[in-house]
Amino acid sequence: MTALPDPIPERLEQRLRNCRELPSFPAVAARLVEMAREPDVEMGALARMLAQDPALAAKLLRVAASPLYASKRRVENLRQALTILGLNATLNLSLGFSLGGSLKSSIAGSPALMRSWRRSVMSAVTARALGEAMGLPRTEELMLSALLQDIGCLALAVVLGQDYLALLEEPLEPGERMLRERELAGADHKAVGAWLARQWRFPEHHVWAIARSGDSAPSAAYDACVALSGPLADLWTDALGPRRRAALAAEIERRLALPARHFHEIEASVGQAVPDIQALFEVTLLDPAALEALQSEAEELRQLRLLIDLEQAMRLKREAEALRDHARDMEERANHDPLTGLPNRAHFFTLLQSEFQAATDNAWPLSLAFVDLDDFKGVNDRFGHLAGDQVLSRFATALRANLRASDVVARFGGEEFLILLPGTDDRAATTLLARLVETMARTPMAEIDGEVVRVTASIGLAFHGPAHRHASAEALVDAADRAVLEAKSLGRNRLVRAAPPPDPPPAPAPRA
Repeated sequence: MTALPDPIPERLEQRLRNCRELPSFPAVAARLVEMAREPDVEMGALARMLAQDPALAAKLLRVAASPLYASKRRVENLRQALTILGLNATLNLSLGFSLGGSLKSSIAGSPALMRSWRRSVMSAVTARALGEAMGLPRTEELMLSALLQDIGCLALAVVLGQDYLALLEEPLEPGERMLRERELAGADHKAVGAWLARQWRFPEHHVWAIARSGDSAPSAAYDACVALSGPLADLWTDALGPRRRAALAAEIERRLALPARHFHEIEASVGQAVPDIQALFEVTLLDPAALEALQSEAEELRQLRLLIDLEQAMRLKREAEALRDHARDMEERANHDPLTGLPNRAHFFTLLQSEFQAATDNAWPLSLAFVDLDDFKGVNDRFGHLAGDQVLSRFATALRANLRASDVVARFGGEEFLILLPGTDDRAATTLLARLVETMARTPMAEIDGEVVRVTASIGLAFHGPAHRHASAEALVDAADRAVLEAKSLGRNRLVRAAPPPDPPPAPAPRA
């Protein structure tokens, strides 16, 4: 067992040890403490032990069915409640309820101690809310540590009497009160509370959370949640609390890295939990008007946050859509010719490879046409390159308009185009492309200075199918290229079909 950072003076320790008025836990609570220290606790043993205290069992049934745990199951018995809460939550909640029950007689008749106890209970609520906002596990342990953090006030009140009660009545800042406590008793209530928790044999993480709950320096998230729970509780239990809201939100952001914009989520969680916690601990934390104001403000802030989140979500959606549009635009530019809008050579060959493989695997027909405008250099020389670009663009549009939706037209380069006709045999392709040659020859491609510009095209057609098997997609393109050269040599403005590929050589006979 390690020494605490602020050990209490020996004289004060002796007074505490010899004081018979300090609260002691009932037998059930003492056994709970022992169970909390055991590494392997059975749920059945815990249920049997809790059943010995009907009041405590009733509170566990109530908390399991409350909005704190939002269970959709109906809770009818203690075992069901323990199943919903879990072992750790049951132990820590039971300890907290037992502590509250044992302190009733000690704080009765002292308004100052009652205020301190209300702050402790409210701190338990806010510690849980902080833990939930941080996504920390076992928020019930946070509740218990926060509930215990001011237990030293009761111990000091018992051994110092009216002198300490008078100090509690003074409207002091927490740091100033702790300084006065050290002057009066030689130790502040945090150090005394940690000592007392250790005497009660509470697990060490509770002891240290109490000892550090007065610190403002950065610490682990668990201890920081406990340390911040008290000032956060003061927002509603202390008349000066609301003035500190902005500073506290900044402190929470500094120590927990929890953005200030989430502060209202903590308030909403507190507002939701307070009614049940008041009933479970049998203490009034907030008067009805203050509770209604807290819940109303939290709801307004929640709605505002929803609007902000919605706006942010819409903005992110717009940005994502803009990025998708930009990506599609970039892909479109990468895959398409900027002048004609047709697929470019690289993209076409990707499509061709896929169609060629499918035709080969399934014995489907596939036709490919190589199109070359006739004497296009003459158009550029006579009318200029801008006019030539206009002719190319119009020619590409006319190609697409005179082909089927399933056909793919691409710009190969310059004045050359490729046409892929999936599922089309040589006879159907020949009919379609022969008609295309005639149509393109009589289609106006531009009007420059009152003169209508027309062009003709030579087309080479190659076919791939069961009876005309090319070795590769590149071989199919090469066959169509040779056919268009032949069409040029025969006088242009015509269709020429490529010769069937030669039969592949026979496979070598297997060796004997």
